[in-house]
Amino acid sequence: MCGIAGSINFDDTIKEKIFSSLNHRGPDENGFYEFKNINLMHTRLSIQDISHGHQPFHFENLSIVFNGEIYNHLEIREKYLKEFSFKTVSDTETLLILYSKYREKMFEYLDGMFAFAILDTKLNYIILARDRSGKKPLYVYKNDKKLLFSSELNALKETISLEINEDNINKYLRTGFFYKEDTPYMNVFEVNASEYCIIDITHVNIVKKSYFNLLDYYKKTTTVNFDESMIQLDKSLHKSVKDRLLSSDLEVGAFLSGGIDSSLIVAIASQYSEKLKTFTVKFDGAFDESHLAKLTAQKYGTEHKEINISMNLKNDIEKILYNYGEPFMDSSAIPSYYVSQEAKKYVTVILNGDGADELFAGYRRYVPIANNWIKLASYFSSVIKLLPNTHTKKSMYNYFYRLLTMSSKSGLDFYLSATNDIFEDVYKFHNNGMFDSMNTFINDISNQDITELSKILLMDFNLILQSDLLKKMDIATMAHSLEGRSPFLSKYMLEFAPTLNDSFKIKGTTTKYILRELAKQYLPKELINQPKRGFEVPLKKWVENDLKENIFDILNNNCYSQKFIEKEFINKLLNYKINVSNEKRAKMLWTLYSLEIWKKNQ
Repeated sequence: MCGIAGSINFDDTIKEKIFSSLNHRGPDENGFYEFKNINLMHTRLSIQDISHGHQPFHFENLSIVFNGEIYNHLEIREKYLKEFSFKTVSDTETLLILYSKYREKMFEYLDGMFAFAILDTKLNYIILARDRSGKKPLYVYKNDKKLLFSSELNALKETISLEINEDNINKYLRTGFFYKEDTPYMNVFEVNASEYCIIDITHVNIVKKSYFNLLDYYKKTTTVNFDESMIQLDKSLHKSVKDRLLSSDLEVGAFLSGGIDSSLIVAIASQYSEKLKTFTVKFDGAFDESHLAKLTAQKYGTEHKEINISMNLKNDIEKILYNYGEPFMDSSAIPSYYVSQEAKKYVTVILNGDGADELFAGYRRYVPIANNWIKLASYFSSVIKLLPNTHTKKSMYNYFYRLLTMSSKSGLDFYLSATNDIFEDVYKFHNNGMFDSMNTFINDISNQDITELSKILLMDFNLILQSDLLKKMDIATMAHSLEGRSPFLSKYMLEFAPTLNDSFKIKGTTTKYILRELAKQYLPKELINQPKRGFEVPLKKWVENDLKENIFDILNNNCYSQKFIEKEFINKLLNYKINVSNEKRAKMLWTLYSLEIWKKNQ
């Protein structure tokens, strides 16, 4: 795991700023290569082939800087690269030689997480690429014939002067994330997941291409029965966990909550690792799953750590949010940051359960979609005007209140109401065509010949997972030089899970049905039917108590947010004069606050 950067038509004086900014991603060593008008830079966190995996790495006319891990790289050598003599056992060398032989066809062979840049001095171009699900970030600044790319936005900001893109800020406030390649800056884009960019280094023209589309697999519905699908799931999960556990020269641990995703990973990992180190987080005001996590830890004899987080949010919050380099509204970034900080004291590589909910239907909101309750609810949607607001997030009343609210909507309006639901139905943002691309993307999926459940899963994979959840964990872990690995996002799982019948994922009101059935073979029965919680944080408490002074101080006067939301609305929100639930009020204020903290650091 590393930090990468590179430039076209910049001088080499930028390298010290880049190295300093990316040091936390790769504190073990720095590497630099200059060719004509090109600079390649690399900061290394040594995990595979510690003695020989130095970067930039060179082979014939090719040079690479690479951030990530290719878990099946030794298999690739045996199957596709037998004619080559390798100098190292690093996946970096495998990746570069695979590219030299197969060019863009290489992507279909890779199981891993990656962002890389390959310079081809013969063909006179650089290729930039990201993995299928977008676990590893890659940002690009281009202005005329100057180009700079990096693993993090902060490295760009601290190296060159950037101008804010206020249209994208406006979109962020409503949606809660930056859509696909959008960033908060002009002339800066994020390379999309499962995309590669070919950059002509003479004229600095960029051609973008996609090499993987999850939709193709949702169209391949399996005819395999449930029992055979269970066997295949078990086999794929074993391979995914084993590869991520064993492809490291350092000890690998695992995050362990009381849910079935991380617990399944721990159960399987324990078969390949003696005394696996596991970590559970506890902090005041949140639902405590530590007693459930302990059951799994005891069953498999892991070296278990319960991390009691004592937070000083008033002092830490700006530091945590600054790491993201953009406004970031997912408040679960806070416990993610603290648990990563603690885990780093014991291990350098950690397994997690990311992706399981978006592939196997783990959220409660999938149930009415799978069961076609949305259409039924639409007949009663007008009743919502007569109902009192809901103030209890996990209550059945809240569940049906939100179901009625979203049932009369379509496109982007429906998606945001079903997911982040920040300012929906409370504040109307100026559009001016800014939301058209998102709405088109969602409508295109809605018009595909796949099931309704498949559509929302595909939307979440492309939107919430990539733009929020994976970004959250990458920054939270890498802020502490900790590498996170996600078995559920393996090549094998991405090609298998979408093909499953809907009834294998949602059965009645049971989410992740096939995972729960598999879990019965591995986990204590107390865990099997636990609802999805994730990192549940007491956001309302934080906004109304711990951070109340911070939020009032920054929003009560002439704040940046007033460029996008009327001052009168913000003042009413601060003073409980907007008719919304306290949970939704907290979410709106937190979103505005995260914007202000980001702007403060520009």
